[in-house]
Amino acid sequence: MRVLVAEDFEVLARSIGTGLRREGMAVDVVLDGAAALDRLAVTRYDVLILDRDLPGVHGDDICRRLAHERSPTRVLMLTASGTIEDRVEGLGLGADDYLPKPFAFAELVARVRALGRRATPPVPPTLAWGDITLDPARRVASRDGRRLALSPREFALLECLLAVPGVVISAEELLERVWDEAADPFSSAVKHTMHRLRAKLGDPPVIETVREGGYRIGPS
Repeated sequence: MRVLVAEDFEVLARSIGTGLRREGMAVDVVLDGAAALDRLAVTRYDVLILDRDLPGVHGDDICRRLAHERSPTRVLMLTASGTIEDRVEGLGLGADDYLPKPFAFAELVARVRALGRRATPPVPPTLAWGDITLDPARRVASRDGRRLALSPREFALLECLLAVPGVVISAEELLERVWDEAADPFSSAVKHTMHRLRAKLGDPPVIETVREGGYRIGPS
């Protein structure tokens, strides 16, 4: 899942980014509204965590623009005000969810995951292919009943492949979906992470490399 955090309080913004990355998400962080619009113009995000009172371009204006453009990015609006009137107004602007500060991080993660599911085509709550199963909510993957000790990146790669069995996904798309803006587009990060994932999955091999195409799990 690709997430953009737009929050002007830098300590909070970085904290949210770090926490969501530990949950296996690819996260970019910006500190003002103009930077948020710049990122949204060039990157497809599943979820935008949007502070309502951003400097530069106000969060309300960003929300209105995304709604007008019918953007598939889901918006979780954050605000220091938690009155019913403010929540209704925020949702009326086009936000998909509304979370007042302060908030419990576990609730933030749950809401982001729920919005992420709405931003993509529906998939079963548990993904499976052959003897491989993956539970995105519980962050558990196993093969033939054996739990796999996967890193967040390895887990995210396997989740991307299992969500569309038989479909070839390019390395470029995997890099965009699993890594964040710090990733070098010319690096071999996908190749190396895929190598480790295959080793942990064991035999028989299930991930196929399609020449000049990318990777897929299961037959075409």
